[in-house]
Amino acid sequence: MDYPNDQAPGAPVRSGIPEHGRIPKYYAVKARIALLVDELAEGNALPTERDLAERYEVARETVRQALRDLLLEGKLRRQGRGTVAAGPKLEQPLSLVSYTEGVRRQGRTPGRNLIGLDRFPCNAALAEETGLRPGEPVWHLERVLLADEERMGLESTYVAAERVPDLDTDFDPDSSFYSYLHDRLGIAFGDADERLETVLATPREALLIGTPPALPMLLIHRISRDTEGRPLERVRSLYRGDRFSFSTRLGDSSSTRLGDSST
Repeated sequence: MDYPNDQAPGAPVRSGIPEHGRIPKYYAVKARIALLVDELAEGNALPTERDLAERYEVARETVRQALRDLLLEGKLRRQGRGTVAAGPKLEQPLSLVSYTEGVRRQGRTPGRNLIGLDRFPCNAALAEETGLRPGEPVWHLERVLLADEERMGLESTYVAAERVPDLDTDFDPDSSFYSYLHDRLGIAFGDADERLETVLATPREALLIGTPPALPMLLIHRISRDTEGRPLERVRSLYRGDRFSFSTRLGDSSSTRLGDSST
């Protein structure tokens, strides 16, 4: 296969164009608009649909379809009645690092809006997942995640009231829950089980995050334990697929080395 010399390592091969060369008209326009977006600073306005249609000599519906794709991919975002360059996605490490720390590493200001803090008896499903006792008091903390005041996701945390008895009076909901556990209560994280999947937000979640229901989301389920192996928290974190990416560093282990796999 003939690869162009300027093919970026992480880009789709041959820019996603099939070998037969026949591509939808909207995709060709999308590729040209994407190049235009790359030249814009974050927050700079894109030309109007009418201007783009005239520039590329296509129908406005063709431009509209190209813009929808770029919005879903996070290269653009709506601002008022216009469309602006979105800037790079936030990159969050897949590790026992708080949302606060991950956002600050990228020069953004983290924040959270409290949706609710409730206390109720641990139900059977939660007890089975975490190892907590059925019926014991559990806190449920739900917050919208922010970066520079932009809504990025929704986080739902379950934790035994025994571990954090004064959560409703002693904790600032705009701050890091991990810092509260470690710095105020002296609780250290040991390990966690984590699962990542793509989903669509429910109507309620889309409303809280401020996104269309059709926008793909990244969902992380995490069950954390302290250094003694005791259950600590059960977290459901929903992130905007257009504004977030995740990274991790892989290393070899005693049982499997990179390159030994048949895949």
